[in-house]
Order: sequence, then structure tokens, then C-alpha cells
Amino acid sequence: MIVGGGLVGASLALALAPARMKVAVVEAHAATSPPADDAWDVRVYAISPGNAAFLERCGAWSRVAPERIARVEAMRVHGDAPGARLEFSAYDAGLRELAFIVENGRLQHALWECLTRAPHLTLFAAAECARLAWEPDAVTLTLSDGAAIRSSLVVGADGAESWVRREAGITAKPVPYGELGVVANFSTTCRHQGIAYQWFRRDGVLALLPLPGNRISMVWSTSEEHGRHLLGLDHEALAASVEAASGETLGALSVVTPPAAFPLKLQRVAQFVRPRLALVGDAAHNVHPLAGQGVNLGFRDARELANVLADRGPQRDCGDYYLLRRYERARREDVAALQFTTDGLRRLFAEDRAWIGRARNWGLNWMDALPPLKNLLVRRAVS
Repeated sequence: MIVGGGLVGASLALALAPARMKVAVVEAHAATSPPADDAWDVRVYAISPGNAAFLERCGAWSRVAPERIARVEAMRVHGDAPGARLEFSAYDAGLRELAFIVENGRLQHALWECLTRAPHLTLFAAAECARLAWEPDAVTLTLSDGAAIRSSLVVGADGAESWVRREAGITAKPVPYGELGVVANFSTTCRHQGIAYQWFRRDGVLALLPLPGNRISMVWSTSEEHGRHLLGLDHEALAASVEAASGETLGALSVVTPPAAFPLKLQRVAQFVRPRLALVGDAAHNVHPLAGQGVNLGFRDARELANVLADRGPQRDCGDYYLLRRYERARREDVAALQFTTDGLRRLFAEDRAWIGRARNWGLNWMDALPPLKNLLVRRAVS
């Protein structure tokens, strides 16, 4: 059983179809109606081509209308000194795109449409978990209405504040950044041409991601004080602030979706697995959003766990600890590497000593002059 029917939990449930097992998905929220055609979700994700292919195998990707997906064909990263720039190009790396930008609500709805149609699945929506009890050969989840679900394996896909993780007694080490991720959508007077932009600034990291048409999605990772200031601005003042911070790269901006914010933190989890338990997605790790890889890490968790369970051979017990350790060993390096990289970059650009500033901006230009290294990084990111 999978506790949590968000993007990662739902994709894992669908990916388990070839594993020849019955699956229950327990989700605290009720199913929602499809998003309105004229509505734009303030929360968007940059989905790697590898994970888009995974979602297609799950049956969900093709359920998202193509006109609501934008391709990222290039990315321009600017340092905090004039002329410091690093550019990644899908064309130079021999790829069609670096990522796809898709709205959270539309992808979630597509996954839930598939969940309701999958013959190997039982969906418990609007269900509140009460307690978990482990036995040598099974684990039992009791819901608040008294219903009980008994299974060989429970997967915690219930987010950064995972209830399943707490019930299992697995420790998490959160490191709050004291920052907010402020998000909003804008229309632009200049075409984005499929380019994603990022600025490492003294007041945080500003990213503008292409949406379909002349629209962009903003993610501004900044101090809590500055974040609250941005949230308090009227639409015209917010647009003017983003225009100025981005050097008017995309011309005049107009707010399409009002801003929202979420707190940022790094979180390391002691274990991904225990007997009859596995953690995936934000329940297993949190990273800074500057690389746009958080949800991609989660989808790679789902891919790996589904593969391990499908390839278990004569091992019929899907909750066997040594089987689950294969999943943990496969995922630890990828997660640790991204946590180290994003945390290191965030700290590097938050440092105000002059010599470190010169070094980091020189580093951007140095890497930009090395196409083989850039293409190696691109190919790792698109997996």
C-alpha cells in the first residue's frame, strides 16, 4: 500500500502494474475536478525527458493537453557580476529539449484519471490514517473510520512531513534555509523562445520558466523578509520588481496568477527503507529548488522502486528488507549528490566576501567555455 496519492505516489502505483501485485493507494484528499481551461496553476514543475517518458509509460503524460506543456530548449544562468553567464543548450547536447514545464494540477489530474481506471489498484480517497502496526509478515494500516488495510509493504509517499516516516520512527534532519520560494505566473511582451532563465542575485535566486504562449512562471527563492515583501505588493508593483530583477529580459510583465510562497529547507532522512517500509519523494529527501530537480528525484525514486519490485524474481515477499535495500542503495548516491550540489550553490552565492564573489562568477564563465562538461551535466539532468 502507498500512503500519499500525490505526483510521486500516484506514479509509483501505476508503475507497479507489471509487478504482479495488488496495490492500495491511501490519500488524505478527495479527488478534484479537472482544472478549468482558462486557469493557470501557480505551481509548475520542470519534468526531465526521462521522467516524461516514465509518466508516458504510466499512461498519464499523454492525458495532459499538449498545448499546456512548454519545452525548455535552452537555459541561461547569470551570476551576480556583469558578464558572468552559463548557457545550456538542448541542441548542443544532441537533445530535443532539456525539460518540459507542466502545471502541477493538470499532471496530478492526469495521474488520478489513470488511478481510477487501473485494474490492479484500490483507491482510498479522503482517507485519514490513524495508526500503523508492524508484524513479522505484514503491516496493517488502520484508518480513522476503523477500516484496516493489511499488506506486505507500506510506501510512504506522503510528503516532507511524512506521517508514515514518523510512525516508523525514522529520523529526519531538516535544515531550514530561512527562505521562501515565491511563485507567480506572468504574461510577457517578448517571446521566451523556449529559454529558461536564472539569476543568482544578492537577494536570492530568481528563475523564469517558459509556459505555453507568451507566459512565464517565476520562482524567486529569497529571504523570508523579502519574500513577504513580494507577497504584499500589488500586481503592478510585483511585475515591476520582477522586470527590474530580470533586466527586462522578457519585456513588460503582467500578473496572470497571483503570487504564493512556500518555505525552503534541506532535509536528510536517516533511512529510505526498513522491513516492510520504503520512503519515496519528499518523504525521503528535500532539496533547494534552484536546480528544479525536487520532483524529478521523486519520480526517479518511483522508477527505481517499481523496477526493484518488478524484478524481484523468486522472492515473492515485496516487503523483504534485503530486497528493499536494493532500492535504497540505488537511490542514495543520486539524492546525496543533488543535495550536496544545490546546498553548496546556495551557500556559495549567499557568501558576500569579495574574493568568493569573483571566484564563483569566474567559475560560471569557465564552465561555459567547456562544452563537453556542460553536455555531461545536461545528460545527467535529463535522465
